[in-house]
Formats: sequence, structure tokens, C-alpha cells
Amino acid sequence: MTYTETRGRIIVQFFPRMASLRKRGIAGWITIIGLAMISAVVLMTVAAPWISPHDPNEIGAGPVLTYPTWSFPLGTNHLGQDMLSRLIWGGSTMLQVAVLSVLLCLAVGVPVGLLSSYVGGLVDKSASLAMDSIYAFPGLVLAIAIAAMLGPGVVNMSLSIAVVYVPSYYRIVRSQVLSIKELPYVEAARTLGAPGRSTLLRYILPNILPSVVAVATVNFADAILTAAGLTFVGLGLPVSIPDWGWDLTYGRRLLPSGAWWVITFPGLMIVILALGFALAGEGLSELLNPKLK
Repeated sequence: MTYTETRGRIIVQFFPRMASLRKRGIAGWITIIGLAMISAVVLMTVAAPWISPHDPNEIGAGPVLTYPTWSFPLGTNHLGQDMLSRLIWGGSTMLQVAVLSVLLCLAVGVPVGLLSSYVGGLVDKSASLAMDSIYAFPGLVLAIAIAAMLGPGVVNMSLSIAVVYVPSYYRIVRSQVLSIKELPYVEAARTLGAPGRSTLLRYILPNILPSVVAVATVNFADAILTAAGLTFVGLGLPVSIPDWGWDLTYGRRLLPSGAWWVITFPGLMIVILALGFALAGEGLSELLNPKLK
């Protein structure tokens, strides 16, 4: 299958599903708006090598602290770096951290929640105690402590964020499994001799996936805000990597001098991306949960 045929098939399948969301009322429109905001940032990030007018790390690309002009639409910072280029490339870093942290949460929180709640007994009590202990800490404080121990880097930042949000996945999965495993069809599967692994994967896991998807989508927004907070306090990525959090940090220092554009545009992009995931998560939560109307 050629690239053109593959792209055509994706477009044909995508637009009817988007059109069907429009018929789902307010929840459908909220989901569409959220997905549109996310897609805009993702497309900007993917096209960064072609649409970025300057190297985001180029010092002296323009005059220092230039107001937004035709040559520099978003102005320049205190090093003469083009803010538009940094804005375009900074989205890649933020998305990498968010995606990796959510994948780590899924890889740990979902299996642990499934097994502990299904097995029960001492296993469930031990896992619940460990997760509740983590959940008791303020999220950002715990992320700061872990990031300070691990050091800068995309993987380390993602790991520090994942540790904070794993208990959320565990609690959601555990509560769902405790309810589902007592339902008649699960009891019937056990009576007919279905092994525990088959019962978990075929009868329980598919029924908790809608809740997991909704939580994961909202968790993207939390991860983006936490990543920006870590970089803001100096525990994020190296300075050499374009990042919206670093621009917020330096923009705050330059704000008293009147350089409002250095902090405004990165902050606006963080809000747009986080709001997009939050809206998509809220909409999916209502669409995938038949009890919510």
C-alpha cells in the first residue's frame, strides 16, 4: 500500500468519526475542540524543521529584547533568540515528556491495579498501602524531590512525573475491578473454569479501558503543567533544549523591564495544550461512560 493510499484511508476513516462526535451533543463538541487544540500543537511540532524561521538556540538572531515585529513576530529574548522559533520547537519537548510519563503510568498503574484488586488479600492491602503513601504527598513537591535526585533530562523528568500520578491509575483501576469482578458474567466465567488470566484479559480489562482512557487524557494536561513547573524551578531539562518552561523562567525575570512577550506566548501555549487535553479528557469521560449524561 502506497503512502497516498494509506493517507487517504486514514482521512476517510477519521472525518466520519469526527462527524459522529458532532451528533453526541455538548460532550462531542468538547471532545472535538480539545482534539483540535492538541492537533494544532502536534502539527506545529512535526513541521518545526520547515516552519521555524531560525535556530531556536541561536544567540543573536536578532536585537536583544525586540518587541514583536514583522521580522520577529513574537519578539526576541534577552539573548537575542527568536521567540517564535523557540515556541515552535518547545512543543516537541513538552509533548515528549507528557507522552512518556503517561506511558509509564499506564505500564505500572494498570497492571498493579488489575492484579492486586483481583487477587485481593495481603497483595491488595500491600499495594494499596504503597499507593496511598505516594498519594499522600503533594504532587509537585514529590515531583521536585524526585527530579532533584535524578537530575535533568526528558526520561528523568517523565519518571518523576509518572511516580506522582501512578496512584491515580491504580485507584481508578482497583475500584473498577472490585465492582466488575462481582458481576454475573465474571462469576459465570469462573464457574465454567476460565483461568484467572483469561478472566482478567477477556472479561475485566476491556470494561475498564474507557475509564483508563479518560484518566490518561486528563493526565496529559497534569503532566504538561507539572513539567512546566519543574523547569520553572530549575529542575527540568538542560538550558540548551528549547522548552516553554525555561522561557517562562526567564520571562518572569524580564517582566519588570517591560518585556511581556517573553513570558506571555510560552505561557499561552502551555495553557492551550493543557486545556486541549483537559477538554478532550472531559469529553471522552462523558462519551465513554454510559452513566454520565
